Amino acid sequence: MEHDPWRIVQNGFDPENNRIYESLFSLGNGHFGGRGNHEETYTGDSLPGNYLAGVYYPDPTRVGWWKNGYPEYFAKVLNAADWKRLRITVDGDELDLATAEVTDFRRVLHMDHGTLDRRFSATLSNGAVVTVEVLRFVSLPDPQLGALRYRLTCQRAADVTITSAVEGDVVNEDSNHDFGFWDPVEEIAIGSRTIVMARTKKTRFVAAVGSDVSVALDDAEVTFDPTPFTRSLSAASTISLSVDSGRTVEIVKYGSNVTSRDVEPPRILQRSNEVLDRAASVGFDGLLAQHIDAWRHKWETSDVVIEGDVAAQQGIRFSIFGLNSTFTGDDPDLNIGPKGFTGEKYGGVTYWDTEAFCLPFYLATSEPEVSKNLLRYRHRQLPKAIENATKLGFSGGAALFPMVTINGEECHNEWEITFEEIHRNGAIAFAILNYIRHTGDAHHLLEGGLEVLIAIARFWSQRVSWSEVRSAWVMLGVTGPNEYENNVDNNWYTNLLAQWTLRYTLDAISQARSLDENLTDQILVSVGFDEPTEPARWSVIADTIHLPEDPERGVFLQQSNYLDKEQVTVEDLDPAHRPINKHWSWDRILRSPYIKQADVLQGLWVFEDDYPLDVLARNFDFYEPRTVHESSLSPSIHAVLAVRLGRLDKALEMMLRTARLDLDDYNDDTDDGCHTTSMAGTWIAAVLGFGGMRVIGDELHLDPILAPGWTELTFQILFRGTRLRVSVDEAGVRIQNQSKSDVSVVLAQERLSVGGGQIMIVAT
Repeated sequence: MEHDPWRIVQNGFDPENNRIYESLFSLGNGHFGGRGNHEETYTGDSLPGNYLAGVYYPDPTRVGWWKNGYPEYFAKVLNAADWKRLRITVDGDELDLATAEVTDFRRVLHMDHGTLDRRFSATLSNGAVVTVEVLRFVSLPDPQLGALRYRLTCQRAADVTITSAVEGDVVNEDSNHDFGFWDPVEEIAIGSRTIVMARTKKTRFVAAVGSDVSVALDDAEVTFDPTPFTRSLSAASTISLSVDSGRTVEIVKYGSNVTSRDVEPPRILQRSNEVLDRAASVGFDGLLAQHIDAWRHKWETSDVVIEGDVAAQQGIRFSIFGLNSTFTGDDPDLNIGPKGFTGEKYGGVTYWDTEAFCLPFYLATSEPEVSKNLLRYRHRQLPKAIENATKLGFSGGAALFPMVTINGEECHNEWEITFEEIHRNGAIAFAILNYIRHTGDAHHLLEGGLEVLIAIARFWSQRVSWSEVRSAWVMLGVTGPNEYENNVDNNWYTNLLAQWTLRYTLDAISQARSLDENLTDQILVSVGFDEPTEPARWSVIADTIHLPEDPERGVFLQQSNYLDKEQVTVEDLDPAHRPINKHWSWDRILRSPYIKQADVLQGLWVFEDDYPLDVLARNFDFYEPRTVHESSLSPSIHAVLAVRLGRLDKALEMMLRTARLDLDDYNDDTDDGCHTTSMAGTWIAAVLGFGGMRVIGDELHLDPILAPGWTELTFQILFRGTRLRVSVDEAGVRIQNQSKSDVSVVLAQERLSVGGGQIMIVAT
């Protein structure tokens, strides 16, 4: 992969790795998006994908042995009709890169503009030679619109046919039962306009995917008489032209993607036509200019600049581009799927990645409403979380938020994760504090936050057991973030989150009362809060919960029996056995000491202010050599902690691993989509790691440092209504207050006041 600060570049046609490139060249606008598939026919290996956010199907579960509490389905965000399809023939021979001789192939994702262009020459089997240039975008300012411009030049006089189609006969490749998820409603082909309306089975979402085309010859628009036709879930229109040698046919195609999430079903067809009419009236160039301008605003508030390391620069911009393409925060019913719009793995549904990894990025780069919508998403699903817990035997309003969901119901069906990876509850609780301390919006406690915290605290208070042997509360049968240990007792990270949540919930009740005592009391009554019984129990559990550690080594233990394992490190692994999840049996993995991702170290990152550097160093030195980083979420946490310890070479190694995870296909899995939620880890490594950004109490702390080889690091922060631009180079630190109000910043433990509109430079 060519290193470039603003572009992702493919030089040369590479059909063997086509799926990888399809993932890397994905586009999205938070509402719909798709993979970087070729517009014209391609019969080679491909995963076509056009995905509509929030439109899903409950794919029935397939398990060999059913257990009480298993969900009945795994939700899947659906592969929808494709608006981009073109079928082009030259003198009767179809243009298909899988069968043509392809030369001069180049494909470029322009991250600054949010556009994808592609150009190539192809020799067809009949000897015809064509050159093609394509530019495509998914509109950021218009969430239902996509557009492409396709230019084809023939090197001889030829008869050219162009079939523009909306193809809806698609399936999700990872469906459990190999049947389609869409029922046809209506197919429309009138002139050059084609629309396919379909309804999802069971969930009854309705979607209209439409397109319209115009054709020009050497920049002069052509009047044509198209031949429209339809079949089930497909609508198309064919245009025939006679083209002289060297002349260029330009096809402009607009796509509309409208669902019943956007408008009521009776208005979907009307809205689809309105989107296409508006696109035609503005024109391709006008729409492109609006789109580029919207991306310019995105980059102004979220860009991270790294001078001196193009590989890192490209990686972090690719990550920021992926995050801003996946989630814009203007719809509180949407969340962030681990693959975004780049592929189908993980179903496009919500995991704990959102709160634990993605939220910090949106807190620092977007208006508070964006992050607040992520919290509202969980609050609206609280009744389902209580229902989920009830199915597992909990009571009294205890809530277990799902490991995987799209509507609040648990839809994951691996017992060691569904029932045991309960640390996700703690991540959701901590997200509330993270939001409040970053924005200052403590009133969120009165707008749903307190209800969520109480329900989670109730879960923890019931999930623990009293151990007579230990004289402590214990947590049995759990799986921590390290999924290479299942059904263990007293996972340190999980127990720590339980302890913290119980204490923070009691503090949050007091804070809420200080804001509005009457409303707080109403909330407590509405949830049946038992005072003083519940607070007393929570305090006792928090004070006496077991947090396993090894006093001799001075480290916290991943779980009570971790030291019973053979204590070998990654250096002892035969490189041919890596990744171990593709070479070892699950039994062997579970018995090994190897760690999939940060676990104890995850806790030391979340609660970093509670642990001195010597404690961090001992745990880092013990666990990092045992971590195989076979989760995409792992390296970023190690990077942040390594910076705190002054291990800058290790920090840079870990940051580059997450920044270039998909670009360099580290885990041999980019073909099924990019790791969108772990892209937030790249930002975490750069800004919370090398940027040294933390929020302690009510204050913003900064302690930036350059990685080896870097000459400058610049990042943006929105903190409590004040937008800052922070730069560090070899001369010192530059803080630019881009807002009108003054702000207090603690820079390397020195408290500074930066006036509105001012620039402060602190020499090193």
